Amino acid sequence: MELIAQVKEGAAYVEERIGVKPRLGIVLGSGLGALGERVEEPVVIPYGEIPHFHGATVQGHSGRLLTGMLQGQPVMVLQGRPHYYEGLSMDQVVFPVRCMRMLGVDNLIVTNAAGSLNPDFRPGDLMLIRDHIKMVTDSPLRGVNIDEFGPRFNDMSDPYSKEIRDLAKQCGESLGFELKEGVYCYMPGPSYETASEVRMLGLLGGHAVGMSTVPEVITAVHAGMKVLGISCITNMGTGILDQPLHHDEIIRVGEQVRKTFITLLESIVRSWPLNKAT
Repeated sequence: MELIAQVKEGAAYVEERIGVKPRLGIVLGSGLGALGERVEEPVVIPYGEIPHFHGATVQGHSGRLLTGMLQGQPVMVLQGRPHYYEGLSMDQVVFPVRCMRMLGVDNLIVTNAAGSLNPDFRPGDLMLIRDHIKMVTDSPLRGVNIDEFGPRFNDMSDPYSKEIRDLAKQCGESLGFELKEGVYCYMPGPSYETASEVRMLGLLGGHAVGMSTVPEVITAVHAGMKVLGISCITNMGTGILDQPLHHDEIIRVGEQVRKTFITLLESIVRSWPLNKAT
């Protein structure tokens, strides 16, 4: 079956089961899925029930799609995401985002757990993603272009909307939160980066590094979606501190920052200018 037909089948399955027509999508990364519990009167669909969806297999990813109301906005929330390092193709990794777009979602918040490349950042910091550096050669747009989603060659001059970043900063200031801002580097994983890779990425202008998010953002921007990206800094990159990295630590920090993260995201969702979306 052609990819576009698969996307339509998956989107149709979801559409038959949801009660609201969401305009804003939210992808929740490792340890950050608690925001989904704030959705009012949710319709919950496990990924495994949706045609052509691939379940999240990583600790800290629930693998559920929720729709409902959050802070007065109709939302679609993905609790967890598939990853390229799980052996999936890029088409499989970004399939949920394409289904979102097919369902009318034209605004997207992507979140992730990330390691810091900047010695001034600390675990528990929240970083607005200003731009990204893709260290993975594969692309979700490789192959025959799907004209129904976007152009063959799409612009990436403002992938993480400056308008929405400014809005997020205002929300952070009003709540008394100090938000960092920087460049997210996408590495394939699942191995954590070596100390030499961390130094290289810092020299390239990176501030945080992780194993997700960028394929989704490329796909969303290609499809004309307005995107905000937020990284939860859960650890210092290899070599910055003299200690090994463990996924359990990443989940633990995500749990610690839960209240701040949820409060900030709810403020952003409440203030998001859906009526101005393009």
